[in-house]
Amino acid sequence: MAKHRKARERGPGRAEQIGIASAIGALAGAAVTAQRGRTGVAAGVLAGAAGLGAAEALARATQRPGEIPAVWSRIVMSGALAAPLGWAADRVGGVGGMGPVPVATAAGAAAGALGLRPQKVALGPAVGLAVGLGLARLGRARLREVEPGRVGLRGRVPGVPGSVAAAAAVVGYRTVSALVFRDPQVSLLAERVKPVSVPFVVPLASRGRYVGTGYVGSLAEVLGGTYTADVADIGIVADLDELAGPSFDPAGTDPLVREFYEHTTRFALDIVPEWRLWVRPGYLLYRTLLARPLGQANVPMSQREAQRGVRSRIDTITGGRPVPGTARPAEDGAPAAGDGALAAADTVAVRGWIRSAADTGEPIYVGIYTTYRHQGRGYVSVGFPLPQASFTATLLPRGRPDRGLVLDSRSELDQPGHYLTYIDAQTGELTTAAVRGFAERLDVYVEAGQVRAEHAFWVFGFPFLVLHYRMHRKPPRDGGR
Repeated sequence: MAKHRKARERGPGRAEQIGIASAIGALAGAAVTAQRGRTGVAAGVLAGAAGLGAAEALARATQRPGEIPAVWSRIVMSGALAAPLGWAADRVGGVGGMGPVPVATAAGAAAGALGLRPQKVALGPAVGLAVGLGLARLGRARLREVEPGRVGLRGRVPGVPGSVAAAAAVVGYRTVSALVFRDPQVSLLAERVKPVSVPFVVPLASRGRYVGTGYVGSLAEVLGGTYTADVADIGIVADLDELAGPSFDPAGTDPLVREFYEHTTRFALDIVPEWRLWVRPGYLLYRTLLARPLGQANVPMSQREAQRGVRSRIDTITGGRPVPGTARPAEDGAPAAGDGALAAADTVAVRGWIRSAADTGEPIYVGIYTTYRHQGRGYVSVGFPLPQASFTATLLPRGRPDRGLVLDSRSELDQPGHYLTYIDAQTGELTTAAVRGFAERLDVYVEAGQVRAEHAFWVFGFPFLVLHYRMHRKPPRDGGR
């Protein structure tokens, strides 16, 4: 059985797709033939448009419903996209261009960086350099035959356009990468589908560029429900029994672990982050450019920063109109009754667990917590809203020998994993990609009468972060609550 059944309901028409490919091919053809005069450029435009248009037509004709085009067509398209950039590099390099070696190396490095996986990042410039050296050698040999002695300064070879070098490097890198790395780290699962088609996704996005600690309140304005901030006694799940399945028996769970999940707001949290040294520079860049401007997924960098303290609260929305798909399937993937209808006035439709810095209020995590059942198993799905998108972690529960609980994204089952979803603001349709290169495991247990947790993360198989949590009971609120 496939990891996921891919779904596709509608997208751009085939004629439109072929037209776009033809336009890209025409631009690539012009870039490759730029040194051959008007007649040569005109021929290059026609050949490029016809060639890439025909390739796109063939790829779309053989494409199965819900699948992305064949890898060969994507490789050809990436080469065509690289050609104009190589032409631009020649213009920057002046007379004779930059030469095939630096252009191909840079193109390979850029393509490798887009692959994200460390092995691909290293492979990109290596393949680019090899392609550049090969083109330089071929160019010198040809020039010596036609015009002896005409090899440019500093090893430049004017007979090899930068457009050719860039396109060849990208095609070479992507071909080698496809042969070496056969397990895709990011893959399209569904394109423009209704939320019920992807029950493992929490389809809630931020309508603005900033998520922040006020997200649930803003969502309540959209849904028309009653917003309650910092609910006094509530959990991130309504009932731990919702997670029962072959790998997890809630009856065997330590009462303190159950209480933490069903009454999360009774506990305060301390977090100690343990970052691997190799990931720190990249995370600092991500945090500066993305996490803080978004007000989302902004984990402390150090223990000293974590000592500022964490404020944990749960905001809810009761009643109102649920976002389609958030009324979770009751069992076997079947839609819940009344999905999209008004919820009962006392029904908690949305639970948002918000963690922020105790001293500044700066957001750390804003997560929407849901549970659902599929084929006799319960799952936890946590949605992290992003501008017009959502990043969802769907986790499989398992019991621990010490009566604790494990939530894991790694499984042979077809539901757990991480999913990046674009949400069409007009139609509510989802386009979802599985991010298989990302994984996490949360171990929750009781030690010396106190709830503790270890939250470990991996990227492309490399461990990069462990969050050590310690939960301790808050003093009772006024009125004994």
